[in-house]
Amino acid sequence: MGRILGFVLWAVFGCLVIGFGIGAFFKKTAVGFWANTETFPVNDIKGYNHAVGKLFIAYGVVFIVLGIPLLGGQNSPYILLSVLGVMIETIVIMAIYSLSITKRYREE
Repeated sequence: MGRILGFVLWAVFGCLVIGFGIGAFFKKTAVGFWANTETFPVNDIKGYNHAVGKLFIAYGVVFIVLGIPLLGGQNSPYILLSVLGVMIETIVIMAIYSLSITKRYREE
C-alpha cells in the first residue's frame, strides 16, 4: 500500500508541473522559469510561453515515468534510477532553458 501511495504522490507532483505548463500557454505575460527572479525582456511573449510550457509538460511527463520504479518498493534496485533520473532531467531542462529558450526569446 505504501509504495502505491508513494507513486501516487510522485505522480501528483508531476501532474502539477504539467498543469503549470498548460497554464503557461494561456498567460498573457511572460512566465517565470527561475524562482524569485524577474523574467528577462521577451521579444515574443506567446512563443516564449509556449516554449516554456512545452518544457514544463515534458518535465512532468518524464518525472512521472521516472517514478514507476517506486511501485517496486524501497528495496527495488531500480529506485536509484528514479533519483538519478530526476537529477539529470532537472539539469537538462535548465540547460535547454538557458542555452536555447533564453537565446531565442531575449529582447535585444
